[in-house]
Amino acid sequence: MKFQKNSFLFSVFIIGVVLSSSVMAKASEDPYKKIEKITQELIGIISLYQKDYPKNEKQYFAEITDLLADTVDFNYISKKVMGSYRANTTSSQRKLFAEKFREGLVETYGRGLINYGDQKIVLINRTPLKQGQKTLVVQQEIRSSGNTFPLRYSMARKKTGEWMVINMTISGINLREIFRNQFSQAVQQSSGDIDAVISGWITEVK
Repeated sequence: MKFQKNSFLFSVFIIGVVLSSSVMAKASEDPYKKIEKITQELIGIISLYQKDYPKNEKQYFAEITDLLADTVDFNYISKKVMGSYRANTTSSQRKLFAEKFREGLVETYGRGLINYGDQKIVLINRTPLKQGQKTLVVQQEIRSSGNTFPLRYSMARKKTGEWMVINMTISGINLREIFRNQFSQAVQQSSGDIDAVISGWITEVK
């Protein structure tokens, strides 16, 4: 798939994973309702910033970042992206990469989000949660111009009770695996220079 198409599809990942709530609300939250609610919240943000974009790009990215903070487990995802190379990194390197990874996603796909139109996003697999269930896959479909794109959000329940997104698969493309391969290739190309990989990191779907 070409980058432009993946950018559109991944932009719906951002649309499908944003919500802020109190700690008590998180303890009993419904992950399906979480996904549905943030869909509407982010569409509202896009509408607010579309007219004056890109003049307001900095503020736009900041707002998306704030919303994603309570929904996407960037630390966990970045840990998996680093893979076996993480064992040879320092805590400061891991922290910096998590920040760079988050920034890369927000900036790259925030630009794709700004062109969001009237595509329909449908939840297709709501089922009752089992007692003590800690993982879940939420499935959606993007329906636009006669085309249907399947989405799968891998979510995990934290000790606080909140559900966080830990991976995303779009039309069969496992994004965490793509980014992990990207990191591995970058390490090899830099002859193992982790600092160079982190400083030059650009999150993208190829």
